[in-house]
Amino acid sequence: MKINDDDFKNDLVLVAGAGGFIGGWLVRNLIERGYTKIRAVDLKPKKEWYQEFSEVENLVLDLQGLEESKMVARDTRLIYNLAADMGGMGFIENNKAACMMSVLINTHLLMAAKEFGTQRFFYASSACVYNGLKQLDSNNPGLKEEDAYPALPEDGYGWEKLFSERMCINFTEDFGIETRMARYHNVYGPSGTYDGGREKAPAAICRKVAQAKITGKHEIEIWGDGEQTRSFTYIDDTVFGTQLLTHSNFSEPINLGSDEMVSINQLVDLAEEIAGVKLDRTYDLDAPKGVRGRNSDNDLIKKALNWAPSISLKEGLTKTYEWIYNEIKKN
Repeated sequence: MKINDDDFKNDLVLVAGAGGFIGGWLVRNLIERGYTKIRAVDLKPKKEWYQEFSEVENLVLDLQGLEESKMVARDTRLIYNLAADMGGMGFIENNKAACMMSVLINTHLLMAAKEFGTQRFFYASSACVYNGLKQLDSNNPGLKEEDAYPALPEDGYGWEKLFSERMCINFTEDFGIETRMARYHNVYGPSGTYDGGREKAPAAICRKVAQAKITGKHEIEIWGDGEQTRSFTYIDDTVFGTQLLTHSNFSEPINLGSDEMVSINQLVDLAEEIAGVKLDRTYDLDAPKGVRGRNSDNDLIKKALNWAPSISLKEGLTKTYEWIYNEIKKN
């Protein structure tokens, strides 16, 4: 599968949220693909960026401000907006207002893109936009794109994502900016957050299993009863799918996620198998646990792009566990 991006490789490309997990891997891939003018922007101090590359323009700015958004959007032909205040369920359930404030980033970047004539605009949305009433059963058959309406998304973070999707659609309709929107499903992989409260389930489980193996305390605490289900998307599939969508002619919101659904207990089983340990489990039924069941329906992405994420959870989790284990040992 070839990404048709040759026309953009010598133009200025902005990656907002470049200091984050997905943004860092996207910048790395753009460099590898031969892009010559990349502007990488993040709110965090550079020492906190997950990946930083000296061959690109690296800026520390708060893109919630309109003037800052204009500063970075000037002269760009393509904008990737991955900037948001977010984390795993433990973070987004307790920081709803902070998550909602990210609406300013997308709104101001779109306004700047309109002013400067940016041709194409990618927005990183989320499976958290989906109606919660369709996610009450752990045996989720897969969420289709139309299941976002009638709207009942995750409070805070999900509402921001759904509103920003509508903003992208309206800017396309009214001003002709070519927008692309991917609904990410639980992205994971090396060089990401694995502790501190913002980590997602695969990284959290890998950390707990690695710590148990290193310390010899063969115990693990699981949030909820462990029967809640999710699908998890490896970073390589996410970065490739993001670019494939961006340079396609498809302009509607679309799932970008694995359809390999597992329970949290099964996720722990797999991490234990990779680590070669067996742990005693306790369950915190009062911990944040999100919806009961969520899975990606990939019919539309297969039809629209002739592609879908295919890296297995075992392959991706093995690489993720090995990286987290080595980070814990090193630190």
